[in-house]
Amino acid sequence: MRLFRHTADIPADALGAVVAIGNFDGVHRGHQAVIGAACGLAQASGVPLAVMTFEPYPREVFNPLGEPFRLTPLRIKARLIEALGVDFLYVQHFDRDFANLSPQQFVSDILVAGLGASHVVVGYDFQFGSKRQGDVALLQKMGAKQGFAVTSVQPVTGEAGLYSSTAVRAALSSGRPAEAAAILGHWWELEGRVEHGQAKGGKIGYPTANLKLTGILSPAPGVYAVRAGIDMGDATHWQKGVANFGKRPTIASDGELVFEVHLFDYQEDLYGRHLRVRLIDYLRPEMRFADIDTLKNQIAQDAQAARQILANIPDMPPRPAPPQSLR
Repeated sequence: MRLFRHTADIPADALGAVVAIGNFDGVHRGHQAVIGAACGLAQASGVPLAVMTFEPYPREVFNPLGEPFRLTPLRIKARLIEALGVDFLYVQHFDRDFANLSPQQFVSDILVAGLGASHVVVGYDFQFGSKRQGDVALLQKMGAKQGFAVTSVQPVTGEAGLYSSTAVRAALSSGRPAEAAAILGHWWELEGRVEHGQAKGGKIGYPTANLKLTGILSPAPGVYAVRAGIDMGDATHWQKGVANFGKRPTIASDGELVFEVHLFDYQEDLYGRHLRVRLIDYLRPEMRFADIDTLKNQIAQDAQAARQILANIPDMPPRPAPPQSLR
């Protein structure tokens, strides 16, 4: 997949695609249906398949001091979209100037002059242009005049209801990562570079890799069974482990939220390495213990519980399940 951090001066061989448009935060099963519909149209027409998304996330522009909201930073989002067989990912810079474009400017400047889109695929509730003046009906009307077709995809539901980013956020915030994964079609993932901590975990026999969550949703504080992927350059090496997200009330007093991962049967130095962590199951809330020995005993119980859970999970976590139309 080729990624373009703009929608201007796109090379000729990346024009004329069927383009799925949206924020696609989480790349959940509903998003996959939109991209899948675009894929089927692209195959039928013999043109490339593309996705257009927006960075930074629009809510971050309009409410920069709000609580972190997004599920998937661009790096993770791009990885998930690429797994769906997309040829081109257009990343439109989102700022207030872009937000103030009229619907007509968005269509003529971005979709037509910028991308040369042959067909546009959006969700049923897609809105665009200044103050969200544009909707699917207007896009279809403008597309007919500008020379591209428009397809809208109806909402996708499962046993738990509508597949939505809102539902994923609610599940993660409540300590239900398996429910979030059922909506997403893949494990929810966070990532970062391993930082130096206080090394207190190593002193009690459970060394941890410390990650700080910045710019993404915070899951429920507590202990998780996880799979952690270590960036080895040309590959990602996956390990089983147990993680704690919280303020570490028994051993720390600074009140800082930290994500700590203990990898089972792994002794190598992780400082400075890029680590991907997928939440598999929630074991318990974070709590304060009377002393270090009590904490150590509980960690041993958590590790054993995580091992048992992960023993029944395939070594490689599931990827997005492409709709049948995907190649």
